[in-house]
Amino acid sequence: MGQEAAAPIAPAVTAATPAPKLLVVIAVDQFSADLFAEYRGRFTGGLARLASGVVFPAGYQAHGATETCPGHSTILTGNHPAHTGIIANQYYDLSAARADKRIYCAEDERVPGTTSKGDGYAPSVEHLLVPTLGDLMKARNPRAQVVSVAGKDRAAIMMGGRKADELMWLSPKGLTSYRGTALSPTAQKASAAIAAALAQPREAMPLPLDCLSHDIAIPLGNGATVGTGRMAREAGDYNRFRASPEADGAVLATAAALRAARKMGEGDTTDLLIVGLSATDYVGHGTGTEGTEMCLQMAGLDRELDDFFKQLDATGIDYLVALTADHGGHDLPERNRQNAWPDAQRVDRALDPDVLGKQVAEKLNLPQPLLYGVSGDYYLSKALTAQQRKAALAEILPRLRAHPQVEAVVTKEELAAHAISKRAPDTWTLMDKLRASWHPDRSGDFIIALKPRITPIAEPGVGYVATHGSVWDYDRRVPILFWRKGLAAFEQPNAVMTVDILPTLAALIDLPVDEAKVDGRCLDLVSGPGSSCR
Repeated sequence: MGQEAAAPIAPAVTAATPAPKLLVVIAVDQFSADLFAEYRGRFTGGLARLASGVVFPAGYQAHGATETCPGHSTILTGNHPAHTGIIANQYYDLSAARADKRIYCAEDERVPGTTSKGDGYAPSVEHLLVPTLGDLMKARNPRAQVVSVAGKDRAAIMMGGRKADELMWLSPKGLTSYRGTALSPTAQKASAAIAAALAQPREAMPLPLDCLSHDIAIPLGNGATVGTGRMAREAGDYNRFRASPEADGAVLATAAALRAARKMGEGDTTDLLIVGLSATDYVGHGTGTEGTEMCLQMAGLDRELDDFFKQLDATGIDYLVALTADHGGHDLPERNRQNAWPDAQRVDRALDPDVLGKQVAEKLNLPQPLLYGVSGDYYLSKALTAQQRKAALAEILPRLRAHPQVEAVVTKEELAAHAISKRAPDTWTLMDKLRASWHPDRSGDFIIALKPRITPIAEPGVGYVATHGSVWDYDRRVPILFWRKGLAAFEQPNAVMTVDILPTLAALIDLPVDEAKVDGRCLDLVSGPGSSCR
């Protein structure tokens, strides 16, 4: 399939070109470098435009905890999770005042009556330890506008930061924001339109010819199959809505409406519009990465981005787009086994911290619960004496290290002694990856890394058959794309990182950044003589 015609001709961008009036930063949840490579030749819309700009196909979420919240925390802070403090989607704070010791990355657990489970938490940016690009822009010039809208709260919050003028995300009611924060009239109108669309059923989508090869049912062993879906849904089915291009279209339409209402990019400052598109992640989790569902999602994402960019083109604003992802993704093992990877497995239940902790506590006559764990971080109970703690570790660590699905078990003492790597991310050791996600006050007493192609879901369930989160490159590698009218295209296959995005954009708008306070570096977007890293 051919790509779209080049965007409107504009004067060539050089090192001397003034700053763009609008920065548009887009994060596509679970848009791995593998997906980008697989579908790149099929894109004809918005993604084709971006692929005709400055392309870094070997971008990295360099750290080991490749989850949504840590990944989004790197994109507009220039820092690894070790410095953002966002080590995982959820972690444990056994000293927390509330009974629920599990902490959601984008909540404030100090709010009375809250819990990390379901919708019981109070969304908050409290746990983000560093400023975002928007925070720095507002600190320099309070008139700079920052708007963040996403499919998930953690995407909007981690990229939007503390000073966003408007910040919101999708919900079953349309759009929502922080508790006690009213949506603007424009956002209220967008929310009502989304709710109205959700209230209508959606017919099955026609399957394009280039998706036919993906149309193979994969049995899950529980009577269900995936791989042949057409994204039909009943009226009001929010779960199916959010796992479709319809959800991404709703977020992009909201972003366009907010830009127009606020006249972003039309004043004497540079403004920042942040967009988090989450449907690809929901599709990946619910049906895997290689079925008709993902094929339809990629075509829809390309189409929705095309419509969004054309709206921006019509304004005549000089805007720059940066697009990347919060992490990659891994297909479900049942399909991997059919597609030439027979060793793909699901995780052994024996590695579950509750199961392991109970076994060890009973053997050593230790208090229960002994062990807490989530996302590879394992925490020993605070009720243990120093002697009991030593005995527990002496029993647990050898067990885990001998397990055939475990690549490594690393203690907090080992991580504390390991410096954050300054090398290119494609050369990082396993310790380098884990260290970039480790925070002394939030990470576990030890961290487990599973071997490649081990899916950390013991049994597939409805809407959750595949995942990400490993230290391996299929979860770490993401595309990083930049586009601006007049910006000469080039492709750089060497490894760069998502933490490089903030210093790159800051340089474009002459925003000083203390290099000692970020982990990333500026990427020169000007091909040939001169540099955008001014």
